[in-house]
Amino acid sequence: MRQIIQDLKKGDTILEEIPAPVVKANHVLIQTSCSLVSLGTEKMLVDFGKANMLDKAKQQPDKVKMVLDKIRTDGLLPTIEAVRNKLDQPLALGYSNAGRVIAVGKGISEFKPGDRVVSNGNHAEIVCVPANLVARLPDNVSDEEGSFAIVGAIGLQGVRLAAPTFGETFVVIGLGLIGLITSKILLANGCNVIGFDIDPYKIKLAESFGLRAFAAGEVHEQVNLVRSITNETGSDGVIITASSRSNSIISASAQMCRKRGRIILVGVTGLELSRADFYEKELSFQVSCSYGPGRYDESYEQKGQDYPLPYVRWSEKRNIEAVLKAISTGKLEVKSLISEVVPLDEYLKIYGNLKRQSVIASILKYPERLKPEDTLVNLREPEFPKSPGVLAIIGAGNFTGSTIIPAIRKLQVRKKYIISARGLSAKMLAKKGNFENAGSDQGQVFKDTEVNLVMITTRHNLHAKMAAEALRNGKNVFVEKPLALNENELKEILSAQKLSGRTINVGFNRRFSPYAEAVKKNLNGSPINITATMNAGFIPQNSWLHDPEEGGGRIIGEACHFIDLCSFFTGSRILQVCMNSMGTQPRPNTDNVSILLKYENGSNAVINYFSNGSKTYSKERVEIYSDERTFIIDNWRSATGYGARGFKNLKGRQDKGHKAQFRLLVERLSNGGKALIALESLINTTRASFAAIESMKCNSWVKL
Repeated sequence: MRQIIQDLKKGDTILEEIPAPVVKANHVLIQTSCSLVSLGTEKMLVDFGKANMLDKAKQQPDKVKMVLDKIRTDGLLPTIEAVRNKLDQPLALGYSNAGRVIAVGKGISEFKPGDRVVSNGNHAEIVCVPANLVARLPDNVSDEEGSFAIVGAIGLQGVRLAAPTFGETFVVIGLGLIGLITSKILLANGCNVIGFDIDPYKIKLAESFGLRAFAAGEVHEQVNLVRSITNETGSDGVIITASSRSNSIISASAQMCRKRGRIILVGVTGLELSRADFYEKELSFQVSCSYGPGRYDESYEQKGQDYPLPYVRWSEKRNIEAVLKAISTGKLEVKSLISEVVPLDEYLKIYGNLKRQSVIASILKYPERLKPEDTLVNLREPEFPKSPGVLAIIGAGNFTGSTIIPAIRKLQVRKKYIISARGLSAKMLAKKGNFENAGSDQGQVFKDTEVNLVMITTRHNLHAKMAAEALRNGKNVFVEKPLALNENELKEILSAQKLSGRTINVGFNRRFSPYAEAVKKNLNGSPINITATMNAGFIPQNSWLHDPEEGGGRIIGEACHFIDLCSFFTGSRILQVCMNSMGTQPRPNTDNVSILLKYENGSNAVINYFSNGSKTYSKERVEIYSDERTFIIDNWRSATGYGARGFKNLKGRQDKGHKAQFRLLVERLSNGGKALIALESLINTTRASFAAIESMKCNSWVKL
């Protein structure tokens, strides 16, 4: 299938051939008939892609601070590499889509194949969208009209926050697509509407809809106009749908309002507010979040957990449905906003000049049928001679692109597949990593008898299921940690491994770092004490990583790295685990914990996993005490020995062991040999992570 993407590095807007996505739980798979180009929003994204590095930095100062923090902790070269990898990831354009359902995921009963629907899907021939962002099209609403529903919901949410009443006067600043829809909704609510814009065509069009529309001039001119129209009272509210970096729009809005007026920001402006403007009139100011309640809430959007209607009357889905009903009943007319309908193949007629005057809404029209078997894209003939080593990767997220692909790009192994659910990321990484095929169907990998190593880099809840399936199909497995999220998942993997006899490998890369290996060579097997600190940094609680079902939490999902590392240094098996958390029951803070490990050979380890530290301090630090010697590894940039005769201190660029790990993995795959880490050790580490959570709950040591 084809999809429109923005190359953030080169600035090109491309119609890319990529694998079609596959349906997921709580999602709907839709074949697109048309999609709406929101010129204002998409122009910002395209302009960002075309900007040079300096202009990109100016547009996102918060990201610049993050980069500077990373340079301080990780060094310049790793940071430059991380930024480049981020820019290598294309941006999927579009968010207002109409089409027909072709498949529904687990847990979906509201939709069935053949239903006409709208969604916030991208400009792509097939999209996979969470069900709470999909709404059924009324029979009397065309696909072209329906494609306005998502953009319409943005305007509607701004109006809802403004809480207009019949007869009030509102000002709408910015008469682009969202501004005009917002104005139409206000008119339907019985309000008087005054509009401002810089485009004469939009002003004239707005007047034809019943607005009093004017050219946006100097602030005092706009304010005087509003005062004159409202008999010096001022407007009851202002809804800003314009896009500008200037702070003058907010100031003008405040001056236009009557006392206790409302200002709602739907667009993008500078936000340096004047206290005097707001204080004297007791004005209220609110930023509207996209389509409404539920936006960016993972539980609502990805897991399909709806808000109860009596408590949240207008969720984002109900807003979308309300717009469709208004179009269906004639209360919201959108056909007059359509400036052009362009075939998908001719997309550059739109994106070649997004600054065109007299254009409000452009609609992309899609081919009626796609080949159903078009889920795999062949990129090139194999570049490596045929060998026992043939690998496939399932999962094309940030870690795959930034770490795995650079590490294996030049290794002598045949790279046959890279698979992702949506397909786009797989296509981009396949090109970057010289893979033969990009796809969206993992079943192709499991059935292909040539593939003898499957690398799984998906979200954590899929690791065990996919690993077991790969093993049952006779594949060796590499799982980016964690191996499993619970004991049942672990048992499923071990059962599959026992039947297949294939190896299990887990991405515990720290033990392969040259700094870790240098210290390990100087340990003689006697009991040691370890203090390992992960200054992990804060992750918002709504992140999927915290979800016990999807991410497993940060201890099972991330701290397992250091559990394995401590076992590597001790060369022994964990017998008991105790974990103490900051906070008190029943709501302990699993972001800030100390894990105690007791080993069979008498060694002890303490893992401090903290999220409340400074980003300017080292992210990871390991201290080992052994036979009157101390070894310190600081942020994988240095290893220092104290009292360790003959130990040569190391210092250099950050190296967490990824390249060495993948080099060894490919060598073993081609030449034979054992798994990278003994299966017994992987099981011990995994069960220790489970025991840490159990220990926190029961407030005692847990035996393995």
